[in-house]
Amino acid sequence: IDSDKPALLLIHGNSSCSRIFSPIVSNPYFTDDRRIITFDLPGHGASSDAPDPAKAYSMRGYADLAVEILAHLCINHFVVLGWSLGGHIGIEIIPLLPPGIMVGLMIVGTPPALGLEQMKAGFKIKDAHMSLAAREHLSEQDVYDFAHATAGAPFEQWMEETVARTDGKSRSLMWKAFAGGVGVDQRKVVETQDDVLIAVVNGGAEPFVDLDYLDAIKWKKLWQGKCLRLEGLGHAPFWEKPKAFSSVLDSFLDDC
Repeated sequence: IDSDKPALLLIHGNSSCSRIFSPIVSNPYFTDDRRIITFDLPGHGASSDAPDPAKAYSMRGYADLAVEILAHLCINHFVVLGWSLGGHIGIEIIPLLPPGIMVGLMIVGTPPALGLEQMKAGFKIKDAHMSLAAREHLSEQDVYDFAHATAGAPFEQWMEETVARTDGKSRSLMWKAFAGGVGVDQRKVVETQDDVLIAVVNGGAEPFVDLDYLDAIKWKKLWQGKCLRLEGLGHAPFWEKPKAFSSVLDSFLDDC
């Protein structure tokens, strides 16, 4: 592992787990010379449910945990790939650290926002599946729908099991805090900070995020000067077309 290269921290999305990043974690092109770190958020995957849900199940709570994990591992130079909720957490991390520690952030399926007004602009709230992202209790059909809509093909059964396993409070409390204006103004962060290089990469057929909203943001330090759209891909392009996504990620990491 090349110690001069920043570590890569992967943060998964709502009601998913770190296994979604297996195409990256299993790719020797990234793992042979770079330290890759990922974990399951509290209430998700193999992690236990939060003992203090109100504190843990918010973007700030998750960001604080990520910073704590990095400190425990003595990581002082890193890039974040944040998917969906993970992208929001990545933005939340930026003001928590001194300049020069977090050097890059790639967000996928993430509209920087805070409060209900910006959320309505950034998300396609009218999509029936979006309401599931905020719901504490999911029926079997809800679990099926949520898993299939968020991950995309190729679908694997563990994705459905992971949605079913997720602590429902993590959805409802996180969404309530986000809509209520708890946390940093994410749009302001990306429009004013110039320490962290930010890449915005989405599937061109992204089902949940209004891509025009992303294009309208006045990004302060945007990689390649534009938001990228990967034609025909959905909410998790790194899962759907790993080879195509890996080339984009590799270029970004080089520039970081």
